[in-house]
Amino acid sequence: MAAGTTGCSGDEPDAKVLRVYAAASLKQAFTEIGATFEEKNPGVTVEFNFAGSSDLATQLKQGAPADVFASADPANMKKVADDGLLAGGSTVFASNILQIAVPPRNPRKINSLADLTGSGIKVVVCAPQVPCGSATLKVLRAASLTLKPVSEESSVTDVLNKVVTGEADAGLVYHSDVRGAAGKVEGIDFEQSTAARNKYPIAVLRASEQSDLAKAFIGAVAAPKGQSVLGHAGFQQAFRVE
Repeated sequence: MAAGTTGCSGDEPDAKVLRVYAAASLKQAFTEIGATFEEKNPGVTVEFNFAGSSDLATQLKQGAPADVFASADPANMKKVADDGLLAGGSTVFASNILQIAVPPRNPRKINSLADLTGSGIKVVVCAPQVPCGSATLKVLRAASLTLKPVSEESSVTDVLNKVVTGEADAGLVYHSDVRGAAGKVEGIDFEQSTAARNKYPIAVLRASEQSDLAKAFIGAVAAPKGQSVLGHAGFQQAFRVE
């Protein structure tokens, strides 16, 4: 992995790599925000590590080098904070709710959470330890339903991929994942989704050697442009966009 700072001669800016560990559901929005950030900060490369928030928290606790952590829930941010790995507090920058993802034209005619319990319906969900899995348990409790998924995945993108590839008839993913799939799946709203509104916190890591740059990236996420990108990606915005 590239080093953090490399000196340059003349008027060329120093080359810097900003390492951002971010929840898999943020991939589309953060990639766009990162590209804009690089344009406004010549010489800076934003290097992302997208994965399930619990996996990222484990990597950070094991010493993985990073400047910024963006989690899909406060619980995994707290794990990192409790180990003293944050440079300060965290800030909630977006929220998200679940939808039922089904293949285009909804061949199994799934229209509600209860339909997922139907005979022969192959459903995929996130594992309970990852934020989308925790949210799944909450909405199932709210609906007084029990599911028997064919698999439990470690990230929401893995759930989405199983629906996209036809390995599953349906999956519970975030609203933003359905939006990002660009027509490869359809999203079905259900009333119990508001029982589990995931809040996304972001923070600078204490080990960062470029905390000012890390704070600037978080500022870009919170800025109207960043919030607009998140909104278009299907997230509910945490800050008012003017």
